[in-house]
Amino acid sequence: MPRGSNLERVSTFNQAVMLDHVRRSDSGISRVELVQITGLSTQTVSNIVRKLLDLGLINETGKISGRTGKPRTVLNIDPSSRFAVGIHLDPSVITFVLLDLAGSVVARSHVPIQAVADPDATVQKMSSAVDGLIHQAEISRDRVLGVGIASPGPIDQQRGAVVGPPLLTGWARVELRASLQQATGFPVFLDKDATAAAHAELWISEDRAAQHFAFIYLGTGMGSGLVTNGEVVRGSSNNVGEIGHFSTGPGGPRCGCGRTGCVGLAIMPAYLVGEGIAAGVIDAPFDDADLQNIAAQFRQLAAQADSGNARAAKILDGAAARLAWAVEDIANLVDVDRIVFGGPSWSPISKRYLGILRSTLANRLAVGSIHQVQVTGSLLGEDIAAVGAACIVLDHALSPRPEGLLLDGAVAGTSGS
Repeated sequence: MPRGSNLERVSTFNQAVMLDHVRRSDSGISRVELVQITGLSTQTVSNIVRKLLDLGLINETGKISGRTGKPRTVLNIDPSSRFAVGIHLDPSVITFVLLDLAGSVVARSHVPIQAVADPDATVQKMSSAVDGLIHQAEISRDRVLGVGIASPGPIDQQRGAVVGPPLLTGWARVELRASLQQATGFPVFLDKDATAAAHAELWISEDRAAQHFAFIYLGTGMGSGLVTNGEVVRGSSNNVGEIGHFSTGPGGPRCGCGRTGCVGLAIMPAYLVGEGIAAGVIDAPFDDADLQNIAAQFRQLAAQADSGNARAAKILDGAAARLAWAVEDIANLVDVDRIVFGGPSWSPISKRYLGILRSTLANRLAVGSIHQVQVTGSLLGEDIAAVGAACIVLDHALSPRPEGLLLDGAVAGTSGS
């Protein structure tokens, strides 16, 4: 964890360090503990705590008695002091969430993508939905730090543009960040949905000790987010995790890239639903453009497999085995100690896939003889990409950044020692 500095010029960084430690403490933390953890002087800690209290970012919530000395005052984050909006732009639905400082969702809404005709109309719909969340939560706009957008990749981070998301026609090179910033008046951040999901897992997962993990995001398509040493990895163009064309071995369906066995297609809900219809498991008609109906059919396929339908089980078990091929390569390449699965398409098949993935990967990981690699599902729900987009806003505004030594100004008045 970050340690502070007693130099006056990095005082704002010190505030971020202190706030980060308070936020990460499950049952609160005392000033004495902050001195011990950060390496800052008692006076510096006292001054910073007072400023954080004055800003309303933290609260004094009681006292605890130690073995010696007088009882210590417990400091906790004030969840209602600041908020962030997260938006997930998915080919089937746009999800909106409002997060408090503790990472809890206090308001949410969903808009079917069919309800908006084009990118310009979508931006206006997004802006209205952001206003709706703020009204729903009954908070003032000045307590909202900004808006995060999670989009299918790849993205052009420099321009704040979505490059050409699969299944989103008319979205090539749309500079979404600037358009939404102008429409809402808030700072706007853009990232990939899988990267945003990894952010959410890092920020608010119950397993706060996790420092090295890969997040496998399963939605309309798939992608991967990567965390090492407690930091989200983005790569040179912020497009880490484009794993859809990882090979699942010989055979498999022919991908649009011309090859066979690409994992992104082989485990795609639309492809598996098509397999289910061909096998007679699903009777409903198939329309690959109706993504909401495909999601419903995918849940039906999973329910059939869970109820003992052998044909449905064969389809999903084969998909899980193909997914294990790709995950094995990821785990061996980046040497993580956790592999986390999540996203809208994960929930229906989570129990079935976890068993297959764990048993398949148990003896195939190169690092397995050196350290354990935990394979698990996220507990953050189907809206994890939107939640992660909001976490990116919170992280940008409030987390310690040694390279900058200054907060971004999103929390007004936090300069000083």
